[in-house]
Amino acid sequence: MKRRIIILSTIIMTLVSCNNPFLAEWDTPYGIPDFGKVKEKHYIQAVELGIRQQQSEIDAIIAESDAPDFENVVGAYEHSGAILDRVTGVLFNLAETDAGESLQKIVEQILPMLSEHNDNIFMNPYFFAKVDKLHSSVDELGLDPEQKMALKKLHRAFVKNGVALSAGDQARMREINKELSSLEYAFGNNLLAENNAFAEKFGIAVSEYGGKMASCEDRQLREQMFKAYASRGNNGNEYDNKELILKIMSLRVEKAKLLGYRHPADFFLSDKMAGNAKAVDKFLADLMKPAVRKAKEEIRDMQKIMDQDIEAGLLPEGSKICPWDWAYYAEKVRKDRYALDEEQLKPYFKMENVREGVFTTANRLFGLNFEKLDDVPVYHDEVEAFKVTDADGSLVGVLLTDYFPRSTKRGGAWMNNFVNQEVNVEGEDVRPVIVNVGNFSKPTQDKPSLLTLDEVETMFHEFGHALHGLLSKCTYKSVAGTNVARDFVELPSQIMENWAFQKEVLASYARHYETDEVIPDSLITKIQSVETFNQGFMTTELVAASILDLKWHMLDKMTEDVSFVEEFEAKTSKEMGLIDEIIPRYRTTYFAHIFSGGYSAGYYSYLWAEVLDKDAFELFKEKGLFDRESSMAFRRNILEKGGSEEPMLLYKRFRGSEPDPAALLRARGLK
Repeated sequence: MKRRIIILSTIIMTLVSCNNPFLAEWDTPYGIPDFGKVKEKHYIQAVELGIRQQQSEIDAIIAESDAPDFENVVGAYEHSGAILDRVTGVLFNLAETDAGESLQKIVEQILPMLSEHNDNIFMNPYFFAKVDKLHSSVDELGLDPEQKMALKKLHRAFVKNGVALSAGDQARMREINKELSSLEYAFGNNLLAENNAFAEKFGIAVSEYGGKMASCEDRQLREQMFKAYASRGNNGNEYDNKELILKIMSLRVEKAKLLGYRHPADFFLSDKMAGNAKAVDKFLADLMKPAVRKAKEEIRDMQKIMDQDIEAGLLPEGSKICPWDWAYYAEKVRKDRYALDEEQLKPYFKMENVREGVFTTANRLFGLNFEKLDDVPVYHDEVEAFKVTDADGSLVGVLLTDYFPRSTKRGGAWMNNFVNQEVNVEGEDVRPVIVNVGNFSKPTQDKPSLLTLDEVETMFHEFGHALHGLLSKCTYKSVAGTNVARDFVELPSQIMENWAFQKEVLASYARHYETDEVIPDSLITKIQSVETFNQGFMTTELVAASILDLKWHMLDKMTEDVSFVEEFEAKTSKEMGLIDEIIPRYRTTYFAHIFSGGYSAGYYSYLWAEVLDKDAFELFKEKGLFDRESSMAFRRNILEKGGSEEPMLLYKRFRGSEPDPAALLRARGLK
């Protein structure tokens, strides 16, 4: 213990001498990171010192002379690494949202350092011996469910990192982990460059691609945009991802086999609700057939309208629906069948109003209140901050929103933590600082940000993740908030989508940006009438991407021939029964979720969790959209619990039974 104090004192003195802002807790309102004080020169230095700090804390756990118990092993580990938590919380969020070339280079330098540090912890036989002793006698320790889960996750981290391997295999595992962290980051950087190139060529952000394809009358331009979009990361240039993919997969295969798994899918799925690749494969196959059947019906409807364009001389004889036609002609079918034009709707979905609708929904469901914060640090001038309080006035946390695209931001939408919820070593409940990120339609000179229906749904979705983080009431950060099984994490996000277009909810936020008129009932009826419209396409592309992900990770050997990437995707698409008019939602070379985003062999999670969310929402449809008993049961048993207990146990505690698998098919109009 004396040695630990000396080391920590040295670290603190070093940090003080260089005025590094990551030294201590943020001296800011609500613990928001002090972004204005953070300079790029601070990151590497803070990571190096943070690693030394946490290693000294691990050494102290090992050197503890008292018999191992939960507090002096697991509890001590949970409270370690404070400096690293602060620096990585800022660094990796900014690396996704506001990363210039210099920050990218810093991350590239830091990733191998963190990989080595992680291996030093989870390959340490002396630390593992203490954890293993507790794990083997867990039923005799008198632990509560959260403590049991924290112990289980810590023990599993050692096992999955190869603590039982020989010295030679451990050395190889270290090399694999270090190389994977760099390759996966490079994949994301390549995709960012490709997204920016697409935007420069066509004058629209990648996030605006879907809307442009639905409205573009020029078929030749649609084809050009489709091919450019679908070939990102596959252009034979410096940002081509095919070689990276083969290297990543080769290392994942090797790692899985070192740990005794047949292939990476079983390795990644071993701690998920699904359990193994076989279960996921069957789940997806059972969805693919009804989805494709519905998609073929949709093609017939679109072809009828295309035939009218042929008769009018707008298209050559024999023209057939192609992938670049789908969004355009689906929109025509929607207008023809439901008299619903997306452009009619967008004026009612001003971004600020939609966000207020999200907040109002959370207030009615969970009693939360949101207050705009103007004098707090933010990392970009487009970011806004909100104080979140409970019905009794107590602090829940802080939510940052960052909704518009820029060249330094990755594509897509997500939630993340700047500060994790936990009960710290002093017994204080640390409330989280959460960020919701999007790439929504930007304001123009004459119009505010007006969202599409898809963007509205996305805002509700990501806010569901934010609620999972904000409402967490756990003691240990390893199980708090969204630290749950990957195929459970989408339940809180996807269930929130169900409220977005309910009439009662729309009336609270959908107001015309010029007249302030509430959206008329006639438009609400049209919105609700199209809830299952085009679901054949949407389900097929989602299932196809999930199967593509799974099949990549079921490979047990790899090649170095880059042509394999396209050949494998084509072969897999054919075997799954994917029709020519649809491509997977994400093709291999721009599938960031699985090659740089943590969803490896887990993209199916969106569909798996949709079974849960649709089953759960049927309870609200039965008892009332804002039934307080149901909403508070969801809060107490799902949102507050994080990953502190097994997910199905939490779900059944809320719902009273396991989910009905057919709920997803019913909701998508496939049954």
